[in-house]
Amino acid sequence: MADHDHHHHGHHHGGGGYRFCPRCAGSLVRRVLKSNEPGRLVCEKCSFIFYQDPKVVAGTICTLDGGLVLLRRGIEPAMGKWVFPGGYVDRGESTTEAAVRETLEESHLEVETRSLLGVYSYPGSPNVIIVYVAAVVGGALAAGDESTEAGTFSLARIPWDELAFPSTVEALRDFERLYGQGQVC
Repeated sequence: MADHDHHHHGHHHGGGGYRFCPRCAGSLVRRVLKSNEPGRLVCEKCSFIFYQDPKVVAGTICTLDGGLVLLRRGIEPAMGKWVFPGGYVDRGESTTEAAVRETLEESHLEVETRSLLGVYSYPGSPNVIIVYVAAVVGGALAAGDESTEAGTFSLARIPWDELAFPSTVEALRDFERLYGQGQVC
């Protein structure tokens, strides 16, 4: 996941450790600005509102030699668990570009996105996970970046009890439901 964890659970919700205004370095305090919205971090000095936006993650589910490509994570969170390739989308990067880039960095596979599988998000987590079905067009499968192992799994052999995140399970279940009868890529 190229120097970003796939899921920082709840990381930047409670204020996320932000104390100073990025504009003038004044102190940030939490204030309710609209009654139907959560409290916002507001600068006491210049009144700048520091919006804590969601983090967007993009990933791919692709097949190789009849199996789905999964990676064993070499970092926390969920170290040692299996996940599909993915990582944070950089500002100004399209979600498909990020999914392709992260897949190459993590699995050494060149892919092309084919269709949107699903979008996954959870209360208390800042992450919005966008997952594409992709086709392998080049490269050779190997563990890259933050993974210790790369493998392919038939749907019958997916290690359901060793998957890293709720989104990993949900996306693979959706893939199984949509494509379980035939080969997709």
